[in-house]
Amino acid sequence: MTDTTTGLGTEDLRARIATELDRTRARTVGLTEAVDDGDLTRQHSPLMSPLVWDLAHIGNQEELWLVRDVGGREPVRCDIDDLYDAFKQPRKDRPSLPLLPPTEARAYVATVRDKVYDLLDGVSFDERRLVTDGFAFGMMVQHEQQHDETMLATHQLRTGPAVLHAPPPPEPAARVAEEVLVPTGPFTMGTDADPWALDNERPAHRVELPAYVIDAAPVTNGAYREFIADGGYDDPRWWSEAGWRHRQEAGLGAPMHWRRDGDGWAYRRFGRWDRVRDDEPVVHVCFHEAWAYATWAGKRLPTEAEWEKAARWDPATGRSRRYPWGDDEPTSAHANLGQRHLWPAPVGAYPAGASPLGVHQLMGDVWEWVSTPFRGYPGFAAFPYREYSEVFFGDDHRVLRGGSFGTDRAACRGTFRNWDYPIRRQIFSGFRCARDARPEEADR
Repeated sequence: MTDTTTGLGTEDLRARIATELDRTRARTVGLTEAVDDGDLTRQHSPLMSPLVWDLAHIGNQEELWLVRDVGGREPVRCDIDDLYDAFKQPRKDRPSLPLLPPTEARAYVATVRDKVYDLLDGVSFDERRLVTDGFAFGMMVQHEQQHDETMLATHQLRTGPAVLHAPPPPEPAARVAEEVLVPTGPFTMGTDADPWALDNERPAHRVELPAYVIDAAPVTNGAYREFIADGGYDDPRWWSEAGWRHRQEAGLGAPMHWRRDGDGWAYRRFGRWDRVRDDEPVVHVCFHEAWAYATWAGKRLPTEAEWEKAARWDPATGRSRRYPWGDDEPTSAHANLGQRHLWPAPVGAYPAGASPLGVHQLMGDVWEWVSTPFRGYPGFAAFPYREYSEVFFGDDHRVLRGGSFGTDRAACRGTFRNWDYPIRRQIFSGFRCARDARPEEADR
């Protein structure tokens, strides 16, 4: 694969890691320097941490895994470990903790990073599994990028004026079919080859699927507006029992951040109100809303395996690619990733990123809810710690695939698995639908 650390010499691997660390930290700095200290320390939603907590937590994880574990160095600030332990400190309680103030937090993460660069110069990448192919460093890059996306979601929840700016996404460059048939047969799900893949993406395993049909693009605002106009939020027929209960308790009536605007709808994007554009993928909907729409449309949500086969399987070779377009890393031509833009791109904007079957925008734009609860694959083994994935397995969390416009390329690939509670919609979440293939379709 041309896009992984596999096969890199030691010095090339050090250079790649340093580049990824630098690139990621630049994003973190931009997200935390865009607002004043008051906004950094304020909790903008009980669902989110104060931005300054995320900042110091990023440094604390680097200290724990890289400085202390990989490097065997003396602690920088062992007195703050409990403050920045995500399992010990629920988000709603974090504003009341004696958190490092912004200036001190910035100094702390800078000190930790200097020590990381120092140990990177001398680390041996074959001394134990944690550092093979630079895994521990890659894990920290992905961890920081995941928190950067969380901080971006926090910015979306801010009530103040706009502070983040980016150019609009590209306009459509191709016509996209409504649906794509995925033929019956096996494919390889998960990975054994990607050196920075996380434990829940492993191991690679064979999955046999009957023929099915999947939407060629995520569900758009225009299609979702038809569901609203048809009374979709008022008809319990379309909702699961748990979904209808949540819809009533939460008073759901439209995607998060939408409001009526004359005879249409407007959507608040990072402090600015714009008219809802019909050809953009709908974003900020929870699993229950996605389920209800799919049922109303006479379809269903895809399973996780169906989503991954549509995204990775190459019918010409029978192999599973790293990305829909192949194994090469994403570029600006492939997908709307990395916060280059601050909202989803219209359908058809990234024809170069389509899968061999013609399924579009599987990477970037919106995380896509699938019907599958979050569980380990056959043969799953927790690594390097149970708290990354295993403690979340079960029916409480649903899987999201693909990555959003706020997801960085380092934390996005065809095997990457995200998860959240089915009621969550502050995340950049959307969906596409699927259905069983009819007999005449399956026989093609």
